[in-house]
Amino acid sequence: MQKNSHFVWVSRRMNQVLNHNRSLLRREVEASLLTLGSAPEQALPPGVCVSALFFPSIFLSGGSRSTMPALPLDQLQITHKDLKTGKLRTSPALHPEQKADRYFVLYKPPPKDNIPALVEEYLERATFVANDLDWLLALPHDKFWCQVIFDETLQKCLDSYLRYVPRKFDEGVASAPEVVDMQKRLHRSVFLTFLRMSTHKESKDHFISPSAFGEILYNNFLFDIPKILDLCVLFGKGNSPLLQKMIGNIFTQQPSYYNDLDETLPTILQVFSNILQHCGLQGDGASTTPQKLEERGRLTPSDMPLLELKDIVLYLCDTCTTLWAFLDIFPLACQTFQKHDFCYRLASFYEAAIPEMESAIKKRRLEDSKLLGDLWQRLSHSRKKLIEIFHIILNQICLLPILESSCDNIQGFIEEFLQIFSSLLQEKRFLRDYDALFPVAEDISLLQQASSVLDETRTAYILQAVESAWEGVDRRKATDAKDPSVTEEPNGVTVMAEAVSQASSHPENSEEEECMGAAAAVGPAVCGVELDSLISQVKDLLPDLGEGFILACLEYYHYDPEQAINNILEERLAPTLSQLDRNLDREMKPDPTPLLTSRHNVFQNDEFDVFSRDSVDLSRVHKGKSTRKEENTRSLLNDKRAVAAQRQRYEQYSVVVEEVPLQPGESLPYHSVYYEDEYDDTYDGNQVGANDADSDDELISRRPFTIPQVLRTKVPREGQEEDDDDEEEEADEAPKPDHFMQDPAVLREKAEARRMAFLAKKGYRHDSSTAVAGSPRGHGQSRETTQERRKKEANKATRANHNRRTMADRKRSKGMIPS
Repeated sequence: MQKNSHFVWVSRRMNQVLNHNRSLLRREVEASLLTLGSAPEQALPPGVCVSALFFPSIFLSGGSRSTMPALPLDQLQITHKDLKTGKLRTSPALHPEQKADRYFVLYKPPPKDNIPALVEEYLERATFVANDLDWLLALPHDKFWCQVIFDETLQKCLDSYLRYVPRKFDEGVASAPEVVDMQKRLHRSVFLTFLRMSTHKESKDHFISPSAFGEILYNNFLFDIPKILDLCVLFGKGNSPLLQKMIGNIFTQQPSYYNDLDETLPTILQVFSNILQHCGLQGDGASTTPQKLEERGRLTPSDMPLLELKDIVLYLCDTCTTLWAFLDIFPLACQTFQKHDFCYRLASFYEAAIPEMESAIKKRRLEDSKLLGDLWQRLSHSRKKLIEIFHIILNQICLLPILESSCDNIQGFIEEFLQIFSSLLQEKRFLRDYDALFPVAEDISLLQQASSVLDETRTAYILQAVESAWEGVDRRKATDAKDPSVTEEPNGVTVMAEAVSQASSHPENSEEEECMGAAAAVGPAVCGVELDSLISQVKDLLPDLGEGFILACLEYYHYDPEQAINNILEERLAPTLSQLDRNLDREMKPDPTPLLTSRHNVFQNDEFDVFSRDSVDLSRVHKGKSTRKEENTRSLLNDKRAVAAQRQRYEQYSVVVEEVPLQPGESLPYHSVYYEDEYDDTYDGNQVGANDADSDDELISRRPFTIPQVLRTKVPREGQEEDDDDEEEEADEAPKPDHFMQDPAVLREKAEARRMAFLAKKGYRHDSSTAVAGSPRGHGQSRETTQERRKKEANKATRANHNRRTMADRKRSKGMIPS
């Protein structure tokens, strides 16, 4: 009895000091048992070993236990009876043998068509998945982690849900109520499963050591970057605080995920390049590889089929929403994004792709207007998310450190901010849209307040570039983009909620104001051809609407066709527009400036202008030339009334006056004296040299008078005197030229003589021998003829034969011509 009571005391003591050092605890228990005068093992009741004292909550009855010890699960060793041998053996708590045999089926999305058979099949499969996840969540801590780590079917089931579950921005049809309820149940179960998987400490007694927890997640691929991105986009709305703790704990306990994210970013950037290349735009890899001959040319967004354009827009919307959700939940990843110059790549993609896609949607004619409206909505949503991604990165890596750091540590962040915007100055469209949502001037004002040594030149240059991006576009008020009543609809597209106050006459519909960025603001009234063009632009997209209804919408939305089209398609028109007839025709207003009053020509307001006067002198109106009365050629010539009327006018200009007779004592009737340009009287009043005190010889005495060389008579040199005399004699003897036409034969002889004299002076001897012809055939040739013929043969090349024989001999010597 004494032994049993002492054993009870030892067990209670063990429960009190369970978290103390195990070695000290063992020595204390052994010492207590030795006081009974027996060995520790012999002093225990039958069927109880020393291990039961150290883990009193674990009773080895067939290996079952009720609660977990205070040791980390990764260090826990359990002792259980081997079913084959019946002996006790020790094994880790996280062991494949602890996994239950259960098969988790794969998830499949709900059917797009509400066919009863397909709906029933989906509900049956989804019920299996939901029940299995509920069973998993009900397991104790160690059993749960054994199932998670060692059950491959569980991981495949969770992966299939993340991959195939419809996103909120995906297109779909209204599902049956039971399908919606089942989706909500699955959504909750999957989220709770991932939440428990990302928690390393559930309670004080149930936890895993942080280092081992990170290794378990990373080595068993329980989480990876694609899974984390999907978790953010699926569960971010409404669960943001929990999701921030989940992902923050994952990256904190396992920093290797930062390296995985760094390796994943080139793939994310490649998505943007693939979109640009598929749209036929100039991407990063567009010009690096030549196009294959059999490869068809890339179609631009305006030329590609509508379904292909739809795929691109949906792909872009999915990518932008996923990236935005991830950075919004886990902004610490912004540093890793910026390592790859993500801001510049994002702005370049926005500048190249977004305007082209907008233009492609606007230019579509006679196509599905509902589908075009949906594409426009998704493209606007993607634009807004791209701008918000840029703002999150900029805010995280530049602005927040400036606000949180001291004045000594902010220069690097300010330089990073200025460097980012300096690289984006050529992206006019992106700067305009970004400035509409997040004014750049406010950020620069923050920098000016934080630093006194800010480079004012660079900041002024950036602000000037932003202002130049707005040139040609009406700038909307800043309050339109910052209205606090912004909500999100279930389809994922941001819209403006209706004002709660009943004082407002109509709700604020400004989804376009948030997504469109640089949309049109209130400007001057549009009329004429420009107004017809805007009406035609809307009517091409929505041909069933009347021009009067379209005109009313344009006037309400400040002649912005994009905003009008979007609100018409989304059924978010103002009450004043919703009450109008959509087939309303346009009322043609009278032109305030008719043609008769606005015309201008040379006959305006003359005596025959019936549009400006009521009475016209019909006596001056004649039909043809023959019907004129009392007028002929002589009377027309004698009529000097026109000359007399013009005479007085021309007399004022002195055009017809040549001499003006003057009476004695009469002055000229004109104010100016005629200018005489035949005599220059400029220096008549100046007496040059008259007042000089020097004599006339003084200038000559200083330097002897010399005749200028130009005025000198040419004096021949001694060597040339004889030659010049001969030339003068020849010139005197030469006959004077007769300018009358001479005999051509004489002219030819003189020309030949001059030529011969020229050749003789050059050293050429002209062969004028006529002996080459020789005597007639059969009479023999003289010796002179033979010599002249030989000379002619030898000297052919010097005359008109172009060296033909010499070149022929040269070719023959080289072997070109057979001998």
